[in-house]
Amino acid sequence: MYPLSFQPLFQRYLWGGQQLATVLSKPSGPDNCAESWEVVDHSQYQSVVEQGDFQGLSLNQLMKSHGIELVGEDIFESIHSKMIPENLRGRFPLLLKFLDANQTLSVQVHPDDQMAATLPTPDLGKTEAWYVMHSKPGAKIYAGLKQGVSENDFRSAIDNGCVLETLHCFEPQVGDCVYIPAGTIHAIGKGLLIAEIQQASNTTFRVYDWDRVDATGQSRPLHIDSSIQATHFSRGPVNPIMPQPGLDTHSEVLVDCEQFQIVRWSSDATTVTAEIGDDDSFHLVMMTKGTAQLRQGPESQIIEKGRTLLLPAALKKTAINLSPGAEFLEIHLPKN
Repeated sequence: MYPLSFQPLFQRYLWGGQQLATVLSKPSGPDNCAESWEVVDHSQYQSVVEQGDFQGLSLNQLMKSHGIELVGEDIFESIHSKMIPENLRGRFPLLLKFLDANQTLSVQVHPDDQMAATLPTPDLGKTEAWYVMHSKPGAKIYAGLKQGVSENDFRSAIDNGCVLETLHCFEPQVGDCVYIPAGTIHAIGKGLLIAEIQQASNTTFRVYDWDRVDATGQSRPLHIDSSIQATHFSRGPVNPIMPQPGLDTHSEVLVDCEQFQIVRWSSDATTVTAEIGDDDSFHLVMMTKGTAQLRQGPESQIIEKGRTLLLPAALKKTAINLSPGAEFLEIHLPKN
């Protein structure tokens, strides 16, 4: 196998803008675009390999034909567990995307694994993390409820049209990472370009949508009862993660949770080499700043800002040479 890149899947929600094209050089066309799905294996959406011997195959097809080589033996066994709903077994466990918030997203919440498994069409829960790539002045993130807000307080706020008074918010900085466990009320504010890492789920419950309507005058549906059922009211406010030292002097651990680990690699004024893999696990690379050269044996390729690669578990150790001032996120499942 070899490092895999996929054709981006573009989602054109009403809050999208132009930054996927202008900042990340995505071929999203002249119309506003909200999201570029980089890696996804879901019943509704499939990433398709864009180069090499597997060109044209979907990620799900690769999981069926080369699953152990792609994700590693232990992960392959875990995603086929009988504890997982049958329709979800064998699916690639993560979904990666870039988001351009030209308007503020709806106030929403995602279910955890336990609740998602009981839905009419069972799904995974949706724990996610955001990495801020660009932030306009005054842009805000809404993450979690203010300390002490109870279920009754929240229901009352919904009934009285004052949901925002219950939400914790802050103005993020470029480079901030915000961890949003399933069950956390949240919204991404206008003016943010975000890299998002999440479980491979697309289940969202909207609480409030800023009284918006679409081109036909219709508002998007809200899911009040499901939102309240999904919310973990004891969680309280959520703030940016404090990075922890990585195994290398040029790496930092941003998130280390049950669903995934995110490591940020960066270079300063010199070229830095990151060595990744050879551990019977897949690794994902999201380029967030500058450029890098990936070397796998005698082969090499340039990775530019906005590119995402899947490094299969079957690969030997992969070297990524970061140009001065470059940065990428390495994502994988937590080690047992």
